[in-house]
Amino acid sequence: MAGVSVTWYTWLEQGRDISASPQVIDAIARALLLDRDDHRHLRDLADHPAVEVQSLADDVRPRLQSLVDALTPNVASIYDAHFDYLVWNTPYARVRNDPDELPADRRNLLWMMFTHTENRARMVAWEPAARSVLSQFRASAGRRPDDSRFKQIVSEVSAASPEFRSWWNEYPIRQFRPAMIEIDHPDVGRLGLELFQFRPIESPDLVLVLQRPATDDDRRRITSLIERDQRALDPMDRR
Repeated sequence: MAGVSVTWYTWLEQGRDISASPQVIDAIARALLLDRDDHRHLRDLADHPAVEVQSLADDVRPRLQSLVDALTPNVASIYDAHFDYLVWNTPYARVRNDPDELPADRRNLLWMMFTHTENRARMVAWEPAARSVLSQFRASAGRRPDDSRFKQIVSEVSAASPEFRSWWNEYPIRQFRPAMIEIDHPDVGRLGLELFQFRPIESPDLVLVLQRPATDDDRRRITSLIERDQRALDPMDRR
């Protein structure tokens, strides 16, 4: 059923030093009717990357949205292995920029970082932050060389951004490192944000990025920004 010989499969079960390609491992997983967790474990045992990214079920998004909303006034968002935005909270939309302003097929951190002029203008040190995002994206893309979504993003963002095109050809690779960024916000002034990344155990292809206000004053100003927006939307609070 997996398309391999009985002898070869016996050697595999015996733990002999034989080569097992990802394609063969996936075929065995299908033949054994393994679920997602067992399939991932089989790949781990064979020293192969995790199973290819799967589309996020729609019924998972509300749960993720409630998570980032609960992190307010911290700036929070979740994206997938392609750096496509999945959910974000109000502080993210107001302090950084609102991914809803991007076309649906460009609702992606690379598009935001390299082509959104307002986002670039707000960042006090745009270049090192942009290079860091590109390097992390390159590492993610390298784990899935045949993924068409990565190829699409690279092609289209390269055409739109000379910086991305130039830096991509330098072949940077860098995993996330803790960092501080500063934002010049037009309404509340300069804000310091400390960056954190987390991966849900049940969906390790997803990344929660939390940007914590660096000081109590930063937190107060972000909170006041959100509360002011809420008052403006609530006619009962207008005086």
